[in-house]
Amino acid sequence: MDEVKLHEFMGRLVGDMGGAAIMANVILGEELGLYRAMADGNPVTPEELAKRTGCNSRLVREWLSGQAASGYVEHDQGRFTLPEEQAMALANEDSPVYVAGGAVVLASMYLDKDKLVAAMRGDGALSWADHHPCLFSGTERFFRPGYRANLVSAWLPALDGVVPRLEQGAKVADVGCGHGASTVIMAQAYPKSSFHGFDFHGRSIEQARQRAADAAVSDRVQFSQASARDFPGRDFDLVCFFDCLHDMGDPVGAARHAHEVLKPGGVVLLVEPFANDDLDQNLNPIGRMYYAASTCICTPNSLSQEVGLGLGAQAGERRLRHVFAEAGFASFRRATETPFNLVLEARK
Repeated sequence: MDEVKLHEFMGRLVGDMGGAAIMANVILGEELGLYRAMADGNPVTPEELAKRTGCNSRLVREWLSGQAASGYVEHDQGRFTLPEEQAMALANEDSPVYVAGGAVVLASMYLDKDKLVAAMRGDGALSWADHHPCLFSGTERFFRPGYRANLVSAWLPALDGVVPRLEQGAKVADVGCGHGASTVIMAQAYPKSSFHGFDFHGRSIEQARQRAADAAVSDRVQFSQASARDFPGRDFDLVCFFDCLHDMGDPVGAARHAHEVLKPGGVVLLVEPFANDDLDQNLNPIGRMYYAASTCICTPNSLSQEVGLGLGAQAGERRLRHVFAEAGFASFRRATETPFNLVLEARK
């Protein structure tokens, strides 16, 4: 027994347990508006924050103390401050680094614990639709800041010749659209194009239609419940898969259907969680987060469907390239990337 190694590991484990506990408190702070009430950067007492938010002052004091212990807020003589940098991640929903809303995804992983135990002891299957509803809203809120920051400004321009088509009037399919965040962002940027969002989850499609109405883009956006292997329509200029292909039971079938419905020379935009091709290259904080989520959400959903390929959220470019080659695409390349995303282009 190496006691130094043991103590080092215990320190890491206790740190992770504290991180898990504080994430539950982040979810509380986001839902109760505590971070937003501190976003002006002015020092506040627990009693003042409790009054602003209509919360119990004693619990607010305890919550603030935990936030200070985590370095999320600063403390000085009984007053607490949310610095501007932390506010970007915790209070400002328009920020490209806002993560507090997406932390609700973590809640679903705990709330669905019994279902996941059954899946692990059985065939591995747990359908997306069978998760706690907070997963659906949390997923949208986790990915939406990145889409707002990158989709129009960087990802679409990285595809050869796609932006001029969109500006002139293209036909676009957004497959696995969820609540429609990516679809609405594209529709707002390219009013001459038409956008068709597809998802197999009916409740998400209902929410997506409301998102389109709220954004006043319903005239050029349609949402329909359909699977990735049989969604309707032909002659698409662009087919998009945003952070969803690896969740599908039959990603080759989905890519093959995309190939069938694209115009000659049409393009697939594939956005996937960032991953290297080999496990040892993914043993880092990003890989840890995505492997953990994939264990609870992505891979069980794939195993619940026909074929059940189980790519997982850390599939990597090499495996994704094989999927699109098998589906018949002539070319496949990495168009760009972020620390959290691989942005890939497949061309018919």
